[in-house]
Amino acid sequence: MITKEEIFGYVPDQKYNTSAAYFSMEFAVDQSLKIYSGGLGFLAGSHLRSAYELKQNMLGVGMLWKYGYYEQARDTNALMKPDFIEKEYAFLQDTGIVFTVPVHDSPVHVKAFLLKPEIFGSAPLFLLSTDIPDNDYVSRTITHRLYDPHEATRIAQSIILGIGGAMLLDILGIEPDVYHMNEGHSVSLNFYLHAKYKSLEEVKKRVVFTTHTPEMAGNEEHHYGLLKEMSFFYHLQEHEVKFLLNMEGDNFNYTLAALKFSRKANGVSKLHAEVAREMWGSNPGVCEITAITNAQNKAYWTDALLDNAIKSNHNEAIISRKKELKRHLFKEIANQCGKLFDENILTLVWARRFAGYKRADLLMLDWVRFLSLINNTQFPVQIIWAGKPYPEDNSAIDLFNQIISRAKPVKNCAVLTGYELGLSALLKKGSDVWLNNPRLYREASGTSGMTAAMNGSINLSVPDGWMPEFAVNGENCFIIQPASDLLSTIEKDKQENINLMDTLEKTVLPMYYNDEQKWLTILKQAAANIMPTFESGRLAKEYYEVMYKG
Repeated sequence: MITKEEIFGYVPDQKYNTSAAYFSMEFAVDQSLKIYSGGLGFLAGSHLRSAYELKQNMLGVGMLWKYGYYEQARDTNALMKPDFIEKEYAFLQDTGIVFTVPVHDSPVHVKAFLLKPEIFGSAPLFLLSTDIPDNDYVSRTITHRLYDPHEATRIAQSIILGIGGAMLLDILGIEPDVYHMNEGHSVSLNFYLHAKYKSLEEVKKRVVFTTHTPEMAGNEEHHYGLLKEMSFFYHLQEHEVKFLLNMEGDNFNYTLAALKFSRKANGVSKLHAEVAREMWGSNPGVCEITAITNAQNKAYWTDALLDNAIKSNHNEAIISRKKELKRHLFKEIANQCGKLFDENILTLVWARRFAGYKRADLLMLDWVRFLSLINNTQFPVQIIWAGKPYPEDNSAIDLFNQIISRAKPVKNCAVLTGYELGLSALLKKGSDVWLNNPRLYREASGTSGMTAAMNGSINLSVPDGWMPEFAVNGENCFIIQPASDLLSTIEKDKQENINLMDTLEKTVLPMYYNDEQKWLTILKQAAANIMPTFESGRLAKEYYEVMYKG
């Protein structure tokens, strides 16, 4: 049996001797380990990296996805298509542990792998796979695709992560002081803990929960009957679950159940915590929802040469290094799109998980004005889009491909595929302006702007998610004035398109070309304001102080 010393490879700091197990469906630890889709994984990866740097007594529990999320490829017309390609990871340690988890009243065999801390500089991470010869084909497919579109498979994934992850810890002889559910996917672990500790009160002593989205589509729910049939509730019957959690209705909501099983929960920004309390607070038995704002790991994300230039207030070095980083990015644009961008031209990037409410096409809403913007020779601009739609979200894929088609004939517009950790870093380091324009109150945090600011890219954003805690308009970012809440969605989009274009044309572009000193002052102020508040060392400490300690 693998020992605790072998798992950690380091002695946890006494400041963090409370032991925590961090359950997440995805972790973005390194570009080479493709077991993540977007922001949830980026956050979990940065958390594990900072936990390692601080030598916290924490380990991760996740899933080993055979085909990852998907490969973002192109068809013969250069439009996006999803490809599913088998992954191999020679750097994972086979623990030799195989155990069974009941799914649909049948034993599914689960194999545990370990990503040791020294491989990528992260807290230890156990990854579970059902893709082993002991299982039939259907059982093997449980861990094939992150967020599988088939409902039964998706439920089975949550069972393996939650119940399977808790079982693994028992097999290892690890009884953590805290079970931390990063989003509701692992909520089934509570039914295993209830069978073990025999009461809701005992479960609540040990469990905390982070909710990540105000989008109802992101707060998963399924019919009680199907969940019971699939052994989601472990040994409990449907009526027992409803009585235990004081829940009614036909569907079991993961987020609501997690809030009832936990002693404490958090939203991922101050604004999101307010929204979450409004969404869930009226339900009986829901725990306190506080705020711990997301953050990202500076050591992983930041370009060291640019960071040193910013810290030393060396303007010429900042300008020189920024142009060099832009050239690195532009090689990828030339490679994918056959377009040659110029490092002397302001480069604006919209890049993040691709979902409708994030409004990737807001810039294009007034097409005539958009053409005027990109054809402006006095204040030229280059625009890049990137992001990954959910592979079965046809409307998001259609929007992505519409942007590809509209950008294709324009020499200073490009759409990049392959939006993973590597490309994300390239874009943040190579952009001058990082655009964030979701519909207000729908972005829980939106951490990409943090790592952009670490790398000399100035945020141009609506005041949503983490931005109200950071933004001082014209001093460390540019704010897009939000439209009145009294307007319809269509009218809001129109007004915020006008506000976005006005800010670009009247403030951002003239400053970049006519007032370099002011531009550099904002760039440096943004980098200074990011640290340490939006660096994941703060986040990792805050989870211990606010969530893990008693």
